[in-house]
Amino acid sequence: MTKKREVEDGVVPEESTAKRQKVMDQSSPSLPPVAFENPLLPLASYDDDEDDEDDGTKGHIAEQVINNGEDKEQNGYSSDDEEDEDDGRSQGKRNRAIEIRRDCPYLDTVNRQVLDFDFEKFCSVSLTNLNVYACLVCGKYFQGRGPKSHAYTHSLEAGHHVFINLRTEKVYCLPDGYEVIDPSLDDIIHVLNPRFAQEQVKQLDKSRQWSRALDGSDYLPGTVGLNNIKETDFVNVTIQSLMRVTPLRNFFLIPENYQHNRSPLVHRFGELTRKIWHARNFKGQVSPHEFLQAVMKASKKRFRIGAQSDPVEFMSWLLNTLHTELRSSKKGSSIIHRCFQGELEVVKEMHNRSIAEKRENGEDGEHESHNTGMETSRMPFIMLGLDLPPPPLFTDVMEKNIIPQVPLFNILKKFDGDTVTEVVRPRIARMRYRVTKLPKYLILHMRRFTKNNFFMEKNPTLELFFLISNPPHVGTFKKGVESRV
Repeated sequence: MTKKREVEDGVVPEESTAKRQKVMDQSSPSLPPVAFENPLLPLASYDDDEDDEDDGTKGHIAEQVINNGEDKEQNGYSSDDEEDEDDGRSQGKRNRAIEIRRDCPYLDTVNRQVLDFDFEKFCSVSLTNLNVYACLVCGKYFQGRGPKSHAYTHSLEAGHHVFINLRTEKVYCLPDGYEVIDPSLDDIIHVLNPRFAQEQVKQLDKSRQWSRALDGSDYLPGTVGLNNIKETDFVNVTIQSLMRVTPLRNFFLIPENYQHNRSPLVHRFGELTRKIWHARNFKGQVSPHEFLQAVMKASKKRFRIGAQSDPVEFMSWLLNTLHTELRSSKKGSSIIHRCFQGELEVVKEMHNRSIAEKRENGEDGEHESHNTGMETSRMPFIMLGLDLPPPPLFTDVMEKNIIPQVPLFNILKKFDGDTVTEVVRPRIARMRYRVTKLPKYLILHMRRFTKNNFFMEKNPTLELFFLISNPPHVGTFKKGVESRV
């Protein structure tokens, strides 16, 4: 009875005080000092959460807002769940009530001329890609928006108050911390992440309308230029060629087709495709910087910025890598094979024994035909390599080299099934090729460069292409392979 009265009167017994002190000491151990090798690393782990209050008022308010989910939008508050990924740890954090406002006094400070979302989403201070915001006034990237974050500090130092989350596409006003919802910001959201509906994709080839960038330049969606960052023209020509393939373009314009794919290369290629065909860009060109970073990582720096490479090798690697990442199983198909894969019949004729062995054994050359073997196989292909005729060695009367011209169909005779192609590696053999299945889109490449003992020589022969508009079924190859042009 005495202990109860002492507690009611505000007097705490010594035994209770000692126990409480012991519990507090166990629950809050002292942290050892941490030495950071990189001074930017401590800044990279700041959370977006405000400073922790001792009274727990914000946690109580957030709990009430979540429990009353039906009324939170009407009261002008929302549960900002996406902020749980601030430092990559989504579990164990509390949801916070974020005020939503439609009347932000700083919207007139947004400068669309400096906005560029083509580069990697990294904080310009901490160099992290977690919870990155873009300042809509100066265009720089900063991490977080809490009181200790870089974006919050930038808003106070530079007086820039409007920021957009590059992942959730939500706009906030700092340092006040409320979310801004205004229709005037929709064009920025569309440039950050272009979107296409199924009906829009179907109408791309039917209606050709020019678009105008903010600087007044006109551009045609789908044919915009790509920035040559540093000797990356081999990537640009490949991308521009693939953008002309309608099924491939339509597949990557809809992110739902590959949303469960984990390959960064697939997502970066789809993002680049949507930006090239977007009709509301702020500028008349697109930078493939993020796509190039994904290419460097996926190819283990075989193709990288600053090093020139063969576009044929790059296209072959890109198509095969995309197919490998998109297929559902080892023998499954993908949009790559549905567009570009064909089938080739190869007849290989080679001698069972070399001529030197025959001469040593005293055999007559008349019996050479009886010592040959033939192998027939079928193999899939994505690209066909064409052999150009050698350039002439002599000059004309004007003492100039004559640049020969050859029709494309003459070069395609290599695949008619009758023309013999002699190879020396890995063994001397005579090859005959026949296309048994044509793909929907046939990729041809000419081998112009040959390396001799002294230098790399280029074949200047010109190919003549003929465009046939709406013909009947045309025999493409001699063996009866037909295709509708």
